[in-house]
Amino acid sequence: MCGIVGYVGPDEALPIILEGLRRLEYRGYDSAGIAVVDGDLSVVKRAGKLAELEGALAAHAGPIGSLGMGHTRWATHGAPTDRNAHPHTDCMGRIAVIHNGIIENFPALRTRLEKEGHAFVSETDTECVAHLVEERLSAGGATLVEAVRAVVGQLEGAYSLVICSADHPDTLVGVKVSSPLVVGVGDGETILASDIPAVLGRTTTVIPVDEGQIVEVTRDGAAFTDLNGVSVHPEPIVVDWDISQAQKSGYDTFMRKEIDEQPAAIRDTLAGRVTHGHLQLDELRVSDDVLREVSKVFVVACGTAFHSGMVAKYAIEHWTRLPVEIEIASEFRYRDPVLGPDTLTLAVSQSGETIDTLEAARHARRQGSQVIAVTNTVASSLAREADGVIYMHAGPEIGVAATKTFVTQMVSLHLVALYLAQVRGSMFPEEIGEVLDRLDELPGQVQRALGLERRCRELAERFQAARDVLFMGRHTGYPAALEGALKLKEI
Repeated sequence: MCGIVGYVGPDEALPIILEGLRRLEYRGYDSAGIAVVDGDLSVVKRAGKLAELEGALAAHAGPIGSLGMGHTRWATHGAPTDRNAHPHTDCMGRIAVIHNGIIENFPALRTRLEKEGHAFVSETDTECVAHLVEERLSAGGATLVEAVRAVVGQLEGAYSLVICSADHPDTLVGVKVSSPLVVGVGDGETILASDIPAVLGRTTTVIPVDEGQIVEVTRDGAAFTDLNGVSVHPEPIVVDWDISQAQKSGYDTFMRKEIDEQPAAIRDTLAGRVTHGHLQLDELRVSDDVLREVSKVFVVACGTAFHSGMVAKYAIEHWTRLPVEIEIASEFRYRDPVLGPDTLTLAVSQSGETIDTLEAARHARRQGSQVIAVTNTVASSLAREADGVIYMHAGPEIGVAATKTFVTQMVSLHLVALYLAQVRGSMFPEEIGEVLDRLDELPGQVQRALGLERRCRELAERFQAARDVLFMGRHTGYPAALEGALKLKEI
């Protein structure tokens, strides 16, 4: 994740792509890259901010061409490095892919492609798409859009894709499967983007790509089909937002936008982690044998993360019968807790850089405890230093008050609790499956709760003059009450 911009038209593509990426910087990112078709395919990418990419482009007199694409990445598979930045290419360097979302079955796809002689250079799930498109085009008889359609049939997950090829210099192909994509239609030019702000500098005429659609983009416009190749004809809309509104997708504030993103964030947290009722946490890195020997669990966190940890305490104790202590991270190392190889410490931090949580995790590791990080940020200090990690996959959170990261922390910690129960045999597989089914229902339940906005507004107006508010709760309602009180104080 996060930002996608593609351009085809009469003008030089590179400056238009960079300007579009700048308009998407509010989404957060850790690396950036571009691909331009200039006779061949020129790809430049760098870890860090756009300034790093622009410096690299200036040093090499960036590529000149009228078709290209760019990407700002929020890492989900692989650390934020030059090599893992998008775009990714095939073996011959003729096809480039940028991608938002997650390809759930990429390990199996990569294994097959490597056995067939494809050479991978990154750790990402995205790169397998470039090799799959190469494989289909090499077989002959397919256009770029036909090759992409064949490849999409092999992919599992929630994603959007944009693909270009040096051998098809007039065409971009976009795909939407659960992750946003829009087409901007200008005067003799067409733009593909992950969000509306990227196109507003060139046009106000936008066609949202609907779920399960593939779009073939040329300077003359866009042709839409469903995944089976049947033509569809979506209606364009005229966007009258200013840039500030557009960055918030029409919302007044980032916080309100992120509240509405909670269902999608929960889906992303669960994606790829459940197979036939069996829980898989591949990034955990702590062996099942070690987890079976754990006799006590500690949870260390601050603020909102502490409240999510309180919920985790109830779940872990109930499902595993292990004792759990939860501690404000800043106090943890000052009370000399009893730690050792048979203890597990869960360190929870959205950013992975909360200094008190980081120091608590370091203290636990020095005392021999296994440390698992629960964080939203790939390759953060906490993720790098912990023995294992669970990524929340909530995407960037711009608002100061945590919303979607709070709910995804709770979901992630419940997955850890269930995994402990699974490897220790403290729950029957059927029981775990039932809980996983209930977790799968959460996005819809949250969506229904968001539909109560009018009632919430009525209550807010009723109590707006109150001088004091008391939040009350029992069991898991207690940490929910603490988080609610924190939210009211924060905003």
